[in-house]
Amino acid sequence: MKHEQSVKELLDVVGGADNIKNYEHCATRMRIMLYDDSKVDKEKAEEITGNKGYFFSTGQHQFIFGTGTVNEVYQDMQEMLGEEDEANVSDNTMKDDVYANLNPLQKFVRILADILVPLIPALVTTGLLMGIRTLVTELGMEMTPEVASFFQILTDTAFGFLPVLIAYSATRKFGGNPVLGIVVGLMMVAPQLPNAYAVRGGDADPLNVFGIDLIGYQGSIFPAIIAGWTLSKLEKWFRSWVPQVMDLVVTPFLSLTITVLLIFFLVGPIIQVIERFVLGGIVSAIGAPFGIGYIVFGAFQQLLVVAGLHHALGVVELNALSESGLNVIQPLTTASMAGQFGAAIGAALLAQGVRRSNMISSAIPTLFGITEPLLFGVNLRSLRIFISGLIGGAVGGFVTYLFQLAAPGMGITFVPGLLLYTGNMSALVQYLIVILVSFGVGFALVFAQKRIIEKEFA
Repeated sequence: MKHEQSVKELLDVVGGADNIKNYEHCATRMRIMLYDDSKVDKEKAEEITGNKGYFFSTGQHQFIFGTGTVNEVYQDMQEMLGEEDEANVSDNTMKDDVYANLNPLQKFVRILADILVPLIPALVTTGLLMGIRTLVTELGMEMTPEVASFFQILTDTAFGFLPVLIAYSATRKFGGNPVLGIVVGLMMVAPQLPNAYAVRGGDADPLNVFGIDLIGYQGSIFPAIIAGWTLSKLEKWFRSWVPQVMDLVVTPFLSLTITVLLIFFLVGPIIQVIERFVLGGIVSAIGAPFGIGYIVFGAFQQLLVVAGLHHALGVVELNALSESGLNVIQPLTTASMAGQFGAAIGAALLAQGVRRSNMISSAIPTLFGITEPLLFGVNLRSLRIFISGLIGGAVGGFVTYLFQLAAPGMGITFVPGLLLYTGNMSALVQYLIVILVSFGVGFALVFAQKRIIEKEFA
């Protein structure tokens, strides 16, 4: 086994294999839940071979091994414990255990993440296709109406049918039949309904049924989530008492019909109003006068990562893209990352030997949009370094405001995020400037405190 030593040290730190209740891994971290948390040797946790940081949150002991490595450590741990893929340590039981340790806000954010994260590859692809279309136009290539229509299929379909994707993912998340979720989502954007964007622009009138104005749910997020939840709960309830011989017909018919009626005539219109008010308020706060919202977001976005709340921003990004086709969260998040990255690299250059090497290796994943190793392995160990990163992000946020920079997509940040700007050379240069300014400020502030930080490392 490639990481046998790391796994042995990890098992020793957590009090042995018998103390492990459940475990899983994410992009960067091994997450372990224990029967007895008091058995953890927190001092040795930081010394595990290959581990870049340790912290405890929501009942999970989290060890940061980094992208790619954590997958290998997880596989070696499964092999060492004698478990196969179908073992009783499963994703479902792990998620159940995790949810039991979350507060209401954390549960809400985790649910949003479970629903929205699987959709990101499709949305990232759509954003990149938008960039290609813009690049082709910028290069002066003229498209025939047929080619333009084809590009529109590539770039507009995912967002035009966003409620379908969300209803599917939500229904799957809540344990219902995902295919029924797709059907409900399709009904929410059926061509017989006036397009929501056309109605808001004054180009179409709502469809009046029983005195209630109905429009399509293009760009809506929470109504589709509510639809998936309602459908799943109704399906489970009907299945609990409908005779098995009638279940195949009665359960889906009643579940789907009731869900659609509730969404169109009761819950949906209310949720749409609340959604526009809340999400519009967040966007307005970011757009506060003099760039204050940009500055605050650029500074503190990485605190959301520390708290595990950053997945909630996906809802704001989706709403912004659906409304305007532009996403200001993407460059602001990159600015926040670049500020912390600059501070970490500055600190690494002040360190010596193995410590410097470990700090640099912890910081590198940030270039690809993954900051947990940097935050928990480097910056949060020194308040001065972390605050330097916050200030770097704030300055980068202000530069973003000056440029009025926004991305045509979501899901990728920092270096991969460059792909979102390939269709607009001016925006690409501005994006690079935001990164360099944020990095430079974070880096410079750490070096300005050179003597004090070097004493911390001594």
